[in-house]
Amino acid sequence: MTNRLLGCRPAEHRPGQPHLSVMRGFCARQAPPRLIRDHINPRPAMLGNDTLGDCTSAGIGNHLHATASLSGFDVAGITTEAVIRFYSQSTGYVPGNPSTDNGGVEVDVLTSASRAGYALADQTLYPCWGSADPGDLNGIRNITAGLSAAYLGVQLATADMWEDQDGNLPPVWDTDSPADHGDSTPGSAGGHCLLLWDYSGTDDTDLVTLLTWGSKQKATWRWVRSRIMEAHGLAWGQLHAPGGLYPAGDDWAALVEANAAYLRGAS
Repeated sequence: MTNRLLGCRPAEHRPGQPHLSVMRGFCARQAPPRLIRDHINPRPAMLGNDTLGDCTSAGIGNHLHATASLSGFDVAGITTEAVIRFYSQSTGYVPGNPSTDNGGVEVDVLTSASRAGYALADQTLYPCWGSADPGDLNGIRNITAGLSAAYLGVQLATADMWEDQDGNLPPVWDTDSPADHGDSTPGSAGGHCLLLWDYSGTDDTDLVTLLTWGSKQKATWRWVRSRIMEAHGLAWGQLHAPGGLYPAGDDWAALVEANAAYLRGAS
């Protein structure tokens, strides 16, 4: 049996928070019709999400793993201890005090990472980030293809958390889950932060790969549309190899300035 905890609080908006629309055309361009990454191991890790509601912090750690994997390396120091330390930094969790394990608001967690850094065992990394319209699936595909993975906040249903006798989740999360899997109402289980890594196509029943709880989880696009409450893109200028669909030139400069302006206004 695998413990799988939730910890993404309801989506919120902060004045002046960066939006990927500052990169003209990035989310508006036609995304690749499919993104197959079966040959790449993004190294998803649990990172404490089996004992704490630290999915917002674990999601950033796994985004680092995913980004590095696309360039053929990994980032050292993404330990459970480091992820929990950032969870404390970004949410106020006090280690050893369960009453403070209340999850995180994604925009506040991302703000903390960009302002104070995401500290690993031997280095501290600072992401640029921007939000996107959660209803714009083409934009989310562009984030996945261009920024290694989309950082999502979803409202899970009780049916999504159903386990078989071996403790495995349903092989594919979909909106037509069997009645005996429990309540299929989005949010009936709670909020969760996870990453969208690749996709087989763009039809409602085509499959996407999600990175969560140390594993890959398949889901349909119609499930994503049903459950999603927020979407963000993270960019690690010091890790991501330029080229392809990665933002560059004026687009990159605009995202950097949007982050700087937000932090000036939020401080």
